[in-house]
Amino acid sequence: MRTDDFDYPLPDELIAQAPAEPRDSCRLLVLDRETGEVSHKVFSDVIDYLEPGDLIVANQTRVLPARLVGKKRGTGGVCETLLLKRREDVDAMGHVWECLVNPGKRLKQPGIVIEYRAGGLHAPDTAPVVLTGTIIDFVEDSKGGRLVRFDAVGTHADGEPMTLDEAIHAAGHVPLPPYITQYEGDPEKYQTVYAMDEEHSAAAPTAGLHFTPELIERIREKGVQWATVELEVGIDTFRLVSEDDPTQHVMHTERYHVSQQVVDAVHATKAAGHRVIAVGTTSVRSLESAWQAGVAGECAGVSALRFSPEPGDIVARENATTNLYLMPGSAFHVVDAMITNFHVPRSTLMMLVSAFATREQVMAAYQAAIDERYRFLSFGDAMLIK
Repeated sequence: MRTDDFDYPLPDELIAQAPAEPRDSCRLLVLDRETGEVSHKVFSDVIDYLEPGDLIVANQTRVLPARLVGKKRGTGGVCETLLLKRREDVDAMGHVWECLVNPGKRLKQPGIVIEYRAGGLHAPDTAPVVLTGTIIDFVEDSKGGRLVRFDAVGTHADGEPMTLDEAIHAAGHVPLPPYITQYEGDPEKYQTVYAMDEEHSAAAPTAGLHFTPELIERIREKGVQWATVELEVGIDTFRLVSEDDPTQHVMHTERYHVSQQVVDAVHATKAAGHRVIAVGTTSVRSLESAWQAGVAGECAGVSALRFSPEPGDIVARENATTNLYLMPGSAFHVVDAMITNFHVPRSTLMMLVSAFATREQVMAAYQAAIDERYRFLSFGDAMLIK
């Protein structure tokens, strides 16, 4: 197995630059793992593939306004900082973040200070500085990765000092992926309609962007359950596999939460002979990370369709971390079907979907999508693998 096995030619004009409107009007490619057959639908048709008693599990994480554009104190050089995750292990008060910085070559020295103004990217030089970031260290095994200490220095109109989170909001923007270069619309379109209030992620769980409140209600009315997990999307979203041998790629950890309520819903669904359907690769990784080998739980021997069962069970995980790396040869234990987007070539996400179906099925489905002029990547069309 080589990383090249998960490459494909993606025409630039097929990279979606804006979301579908309404959300559920995008296209849906349906891949049947049993036959390899591909069908072309509209996303709202997904309800036709759901059965009463099935369980949908979605990632409810919300995206931070994590893109900060500021200027280096002393030189005025423009700097971009992308917040990835708080490092409470370094600073219990939450002021230190693991970040990607650009230009990395000019932001090496500990003690360098970046100033961020209210309004962020488009702020005039007359706008007040509301936030500062101080480089304190490198992040091991991360090109452009830095530990940065942030401090709020801004005030509200009434003179009250801003909290750190308020200052980040005043200076920050929701970070769109770098291949989306033309979108200037509502940043809320890069959030799912069911996202939680707290903001924890550096990127959206994009397979969930296609759901509308009305479609979710119709799904519930059909007798399909809806549950949510949270995986805080982090650094691996921005790191492609550069090694020729994909097994040499290092997956960084991401925080995730699978509640006892979700575990109970999975148990009940499996016991009744119905399916667990994950919305997005982050939900897949959450559920599969929560599976524990050898556990004799309430529903010991939980298994996924078309995978050999192994002794074990899904267990609740709160404030846990995962670096689960799923590729062809990996087993799935919880997820029976998944809704996903079309992914970047040579990515770990291509490997994950190729593990859930087969590489041959996935590559054929991607070629069919290209032939049919589907829209690809974060704002693009969707795929149901059943």
